[in-house]
Formats: sequence, structure tokens, C-alpha cells
Amino acid sequence: MSTPAITSLAFLTPGNFADDDPYTGLEETLQLFEYGERLGYDGAWIRQRHLEHGVGSAAVFLAAAGQRTERIELGTAVIPIGYESPFRLAEDLALADVLSRGRLQAGFSTGMPHAELLGDLVHDGHWRGFDLSYGRMARLVDHLRGDYLGGPDTVIQSPGTTQRPRLQPHNPALVERIWYGGGSLRSVRWAAENGHHLLTGNIVSAEGTDDFATAQSNLLAEYRRHLAGDRSSRVALGRVIVPLDSADAATRARYRAYAAGRQARTLTPQTPAAPGRKPVLFAPDVVGTAEQILEQLTADPVLAQVSELRLELPYEFHRAEYEQILHDVRHLIAPELGWRPTTQAASEGAGERIGGGVL
Repeated sequence: MSTPAITSLAFLTPGNFADDDPYTGLEETLQLFEYGERLGYDGAWIRQRHLEHGVGSAAVFLAAAGQRTERIELGTAVIPIGYESPFRLAEDLALADVLSRGRLQAGFSTGMPHAELLGDLVHDGHWRGFDLSYGRMARLVDHLRGDYLGGPDTVIQSPGTTQRPRLQPHNPALVERIWYGGGSLRSVRWAAENGHHLLTGNIVSAEGTDDFATAQSNLLAEYRRHLAGDRSSRVALGRVIVPLDSADAATRARYRAYAAGRQARTLTPQTPAAPGRKPVLFAPDVVGTAEQILEQLTADPVLAQVSELRLELPYEFHRAEYEQILHDVRHLIAPELGWRPTTQAASEGAGERIGGGVL
């Protein structure tokens, strides 16, 4: 079995907040992005969640995160394209990207979670006949390319200027940083054929096998087989990794209880509640000491096939717990998988404080 060789380390956070105090939770998530950058992480990603205690607009959140950080990549994982106006979303993402000086990594999925509740509100009715899938994604990408609107003589008048109309601000490099969250063979084929980078995490479709690792390996093989031409592509693998090493006894018990409560779903294929959806497979959470985690990760046949690892932080944990997880992964686990922080980040992250002490 091949040894993992991780060259890029990122984390994905749910952006939790309390119903009666959203500011505190969102501020703590911004501080987590700052903390991850100081530790030397290469990327910080936010989930986009509708109707939940989480970030409903990844573009808005990452515009703020871009002002609080300087180096780290800023990712969305993932924006459900079915709820979005392709042109308006392209404007928001382009603006956030320019404000971050080109650090945005824009990740998408198709469909509409909570569609029966939100479909009419978002689309003013009649949305069931809309293309909420790949066609909508294609329109978004076309807008990001920045083609001029109208004919060659079409201009618009602005105060003090006359210009040809197109999406503004226009940063042509953003279209090269589009990611797709692919969990099925069809979706990864589409991502590859359209030249998008691939996000794959701890949920995949059960297609031809009930074994998670086999199914995910099949997805990677299908994606790479259909890559468009000689285009350079990236694949980021997500895993829920929860180290115990610097946690206190009560927190260790909480972590173990969290993983135990999710273990049953990993034993057999699960049928989603939404009608027409294929059964899915879940990867087990990786919880234990750094030594135990490394034993599991080095035996993971999928991790050996990628160079980018994305740490998926659990829902509903607290800021101190997230920081402890990021710290232990950065210092005790990632270096053993071949990862190294940048020189500047390594020196800045050497004396980070957690729980009042220097670790």
C-alpha cells in the first residue's frame, strides 16, 4: 500500500452560531480562519447552509474572512447552485475574490436542499421546471469568464465613463478555481469533462459496491479518466479527524460519544429521505490519539491517491475544541503524512495558545 504524501492541508468548518446570538458564532468562525492561517494551514473552507444555524451566504462570509487573513486559501464547500441566480452569484464571488487578492476557491453542488420549503421563496414559483443542475452551473461559469454582453457596439453609460458591459469586477483567474463536490460517478464525470477541481468527502453514492473506500476510489478513477485534455486539476479529500491528544478527559469522552453516535450509519448503505435519491455510503470518523489516527490514515487506500487533505470539522462543537483539533492535526498528524507548512507560517504557529497554555 502506498504511503500518503500530503502537500496541502485545509479545514472545513460548519460556522455554527446560537439562535439568539449569531454574531458571536460567526465572529468565532472568522477567528478560527485567522487561527488556521497562523498555524500554517493552506486552506480554510466554510459550509453554506440554508435554514440552519450556519452561513447562508458563503460569498459574504469569505469577503469578511479575506479582510482578516492574508495568505490562506478561502473556500466554499459547497454552494447548492439550485438556489442561486448564476449572474448575481458570479458578481458576489468575483467581488469576494478581488477583495481577498485572488484567494477564493469556489465549490458547488447541484440541487436544492429543503426545496419544498424554499423553492417558491427563491424562485417566485414555477421552479420545478427550471434547470437546477449542471446547466445552471455552466451559466455561472460563463459569467465568470467575463464575456461582453450585447454586440460589439453595445455600451452602457456610467457617471464619468462609457464602457462595454460585462460582469464586474472581472478577475479571469477565478474561473480556474472552480470546484465541484462530486459524490456519484455521473457527477465526477461532469466535473472532469468541464475542467473543474474535485471535492470528495465522507459521503459517496453506493454504486456497484457497499464498501466506502472502493466506491470513493472508483470516483477518483472515473474523474481522472475523463479529465479534459491536459488541464491541471486538483482533488481534495475530506475526512472527519478528531485527535484526543491535547484534549482534557471530559472533552475526550465527548469526542468518543460523538463518533459512536455516528458509527451505525457507516455499517450499511443509507437511503436518503429525498425521493429518487440513490443509497449513500458514509466513511467512519477517525477519532483517537495521533498514533491511532495515523495508523488508520496510512491504511486508507483513498488518501494514498491524493495530495490534498481537507479536515472536516464536526458540527456543533465549540471554538476551543475546533482549535484543539486544528492544533493537534497540524503538529502531530499532518507532518507524519508528508505535509509541511510554509516557513513563515511555521514560525508564526509555533507558540499558539489553547486553553490558556502554550502548546
